[in-house]
Amino acid sequence: MKTSKIEWTEATWNPSTGCNKVTAGCKHCYAETMAKRLKAMGAPGYENGFEFTLMPERLEMPLKIKRPTKFFVNSMSDLFHEEMPFEFLDRVFDVIRATPHHTYQILTKREKILESYCQTRTIPDNVWLGVTVEFQKAKKRIDILREIPAKIRFLSVEPLLEDLGDLDLKNIHWVIVGGESGPKARPMAPQWALKVMKQCDDQNVAFFFKQWGTWGDDGVRRSKKANGRILAGREWNEEPELELF
Repeated sequence: MKTSKIEWTEATWNPSTGCNKVTAGCKHCYAETMAKRLKAMGAPGYENGFEFTLMPERLEMPLKIKRPTKFFVNSMSDLFHEEMPFEFLDRVFDVIRATPHHTYQILTKREKILESYCQTRTIPDNVWLGVTVEFQKAKKRIDILREIPAKIRFLSVEPLLEDLGDLDLKNIHWVIVGGESGPKARPMAPQWALKVMKQCDDQNVAFFFKQWGTWGDDGVRRSKKANGRILAGREWNEEPELELF
């Protein structure tokens, strides 16, 4: 377990590491860059760099944490990666079921594998299940997600790469929006983020604005910290209202 600087979670838990690029949103993957850096530093668990690797020795980490914690699962991988055995996934979800005092946020770009897994398994109530929607072609992921009986379903619209157009947010409880960071970051137009925000408001969906990233709302390149998190004059830190579900 590692305390996280990601604004919408508290800690990360990586029972597997490594991944590979599947869409345009993966082009400048922060996890790939970090994994290579950790390998060079000799950090445990990153001997294979960014190659997909199971970490069974990390499975019991949440069991040792007594304080209720919000975990982002696999910040350095995709839990539904093509090389992930369903038997190992079952072990991950066994830990989740054994720790109902924690909340687990799981995000994937591999909606078909998610769908296949969930056809024969029940998702625990302490799981928030999400898909990444970084451009219009990825909106098909929402249709699969909304049919999975998770307690909370959410979208990560990061990095937002284009105008997403109209969004059907039926059975979606939370939307996170953010721009891209890093030396090769692609700009996010303010109107794209504002359009998502308005649609969340219209459809009664919690909205969280994570960051502008490398490019500010004025189109100027700065540090991520300098650009901040202000959209339409304020910070947006909404989360799903759990008592409603």
